[in-house]
Amino acid sequence: MQTIREPERETPVVHEADLVVVGGSCTGVFAAVRAARLGLSVAIIEKQNCFGGAATAGAVNVWHKLYDTANEQPIIGGLTSEVLDRLEKRDAVLAPKGPKGAFRLNTEELKIELDELVVEHDITPFLHTFFVAPALESERLEGVVIENKNGRQAILGRYFVDATGDGDLARHLGLPLHAPESLQPPTTCAKLYGIATLGEFDWLAAVREHGAEFELEPDWGWGGPIPGLPDVQMRADNHMFGADASDAEQLTSIEIDGRRRVRAIIDLLRKYGPPGSSVSLVDLAATVGIRETRRVAARYCLTGDDVLYGRRFDDAIANGSYPVDIHHSDGAGITFRRLDGTERVVPERGLPAKKGRWRDPLPEGDPTFYQVPLRSIIPEGVPNLVLSGRMLDADKVAFSAVRVMVNTNQTGEAAGVAAALALGENGPVSEVDPQQVRQTLADGGSVIL
Repeated sequence: MQTIREPERETPVVHEADLVVVGGSCTGVFAAVRAARLGLSVAIIEKQNCFGGAATAGAVNVWHKLYDTANEQPIIGGLTSEVLDRLEKRDAVLAPKGPKGAFRLNTEELKIELDELVVEHDITPFLHTFFVAPALESERLEGVVIENKNGRQAILGRYFVDATGDGDLARHLGLPLHAPESLQPPTTCAKLYGIATLGEFDWLAAVREHGAEFELEPDWGWGGPIPGLPDVQMRADNHMFGADASDAEQLTSIEIDGRRRVRAIIDLLRKYGPPGSSVSLVDLAATVGIRETRRVAARYCLTGDDVLYGRRFDDAIANGSYPVDIHHSDGAGITFRRLDGTERVVPERGLPAKKGRWRDPLPEGDPTFYQVPLRSIIPEGVPNLVLSGRMLDADKVAFSAVRVMVNTNQTGEAAGVAAALALGENGPVSEVDPQQVRQTLADGGSVIL
């Protein structure tokens, strides 16, 4: 490979903080807020123009339910519940009619709400800012190099949270990474106006029938309403199969192809939809919705059996009830596995699901929720680094349940708390007392079981 030689340079330090969070998804913001509430000075770095990650830039406007599968016990609280309350005051959330449903968000309002959380807690934000490289002193991470409109700079910190989604900070640090042989494909989300104008027309069947004419593969998708916009739906109707979104060239390709697919569906509906219908593009996600890339090897790898059999952990920092949800990597379809042993395989769009069981009911009763341990977000090798979000250590089956936002939000809160407690002891994150982390989370409103 041809190379060039960059001149040696002195990189100015533009900021110092107790905690530096790399990545401004909801997960990253929640880590920053938790740490700030415990008295830390915090900086947060985000490459987009807003906080919120998949929820805002990715336009994924669903937060799944906060109760167990029996709809009896609340299992998620903390900042997820707090932000939902804040959005509800602005009529920016459609709440379920009971504990069993998901919340639909106006993610444009969520952008502003996250801004306000950052400002209220005196967190120093760096938007439109890319993480470039770590700065190390022996094995300890001393700072990160960034690039933005002001050029190449550095931010120093005592502790760090990798909330990049793809584990970019951990990768640059040379920490062990892993990924499954086949990745769940990404989706480009869009907001469409006029789905209701199609009336009784089976538009999913039309896309299935005429998709090849518009270079659309057989596929599966979903969508739903947006608070305050009754004539607009969020739609996630495409997958880019065989793509690795952690690779720069592939990421460029799938961003372009994802937008093409959204337009192709609209063009198809304009041609084959009923007379008088009108489906128009309102908004495209600023970034493709990435489901799965690499994970960082931590002190414990959460397994599919841990999730599906509801294993309890003495260092649990997050709870979830969303089912295992595996988007097929080789073509249309999605497989759901639930904690009660049932399984549902949804094939190509518009076709009936195949129902069955992946195991028989358990004699002692089926679990109603699963847990994520603190050990799964603490990597070995860098004493002042903690993980949050979808790069947590989990196998493919476990990951396919815990990757949704209401679950990863909790890992962000735990990461912020663990970093704050480690700073208080001036020691490595790995030596923080898990029970103290759990108690501090509970004191801050999290549901700790």
